[in-house]
Amino acid sequence: MKKNKYLALFEGGEGVIIEKKSRFIATVEPVETVEEAEQFIEKMKKKYWDARHNCHAFTVGTDMPLSRCSDDGEPSGTAGKPMLEVLLGREIHNVAVVVTRYFGGTLLGTGGLVRAYTQAVQEGLDNCRIVEKCVGCMYELDMDYTELGKVQYQLAEQGVYINDTVYEDRVKMEVLIPEGEEGVVEKKLVEATFGKIKIRQGEKTIFGTVDGEIIIFD
Repeated sequence: MKKNKYLALFEGGEGVIIEKKSRFIATVEPVETVEEAEQFIEKMKKKYWDARHNCHAFTVGTDMPLSRCSDDGEPSGTAGKPMLEVLLGREIHNVAVVVTRYFGGTLLGTGGLVRAYTQAVQEGLDNCRIVEKCVGCMYELDMDYTELGKVQYQLAEQGVYINDTVYEDRVKMEVLIPEGEEGVVEKKLVEATFGKIKIRQGEKTIFGTVDGEIIIFD
């Protein structure tokens, strides 16, 4: 089933944990393609060239996301897989993470490594800004002032985002309607205004809210 809403990074971040003197640095970055993810991984390997390990995991896409991971020399299944499981468990899409390990001289064992890499990714994500992106469509609404209250009520009831409002001889609004909900919203607006409202469909848009502000993504 196609998703019209999904979680993604608005801004990447970094998290650091220490486990028995080993330092784990998680660097998290938004990516849109496999190529972007691979470039980010290579950049982190160059930045932390002197580290014992640079393990990674990423997921790209929203409907059936493609995902990959690597233990980068750690025992099989102790780094990349638990890192990826954190990303999938948090249901964050289009994200890559590299966890860099500087060895502290003490072996952690299989369970210790899994816990450390898991906690590092969680710490990194906690320091990111995450946004709920929504696939929808921009609409232009044109109405008399006498219809404004009814329209505002219906938009609030249907959870429609108002991007802009212009007050001239008539009221004009730009609103963002989530994909799949256009028909219901249009019907409610027409019924509420007895057909007096003018509705014009615009372009398909990906949008979200960050700190209460509507952000339109390219």
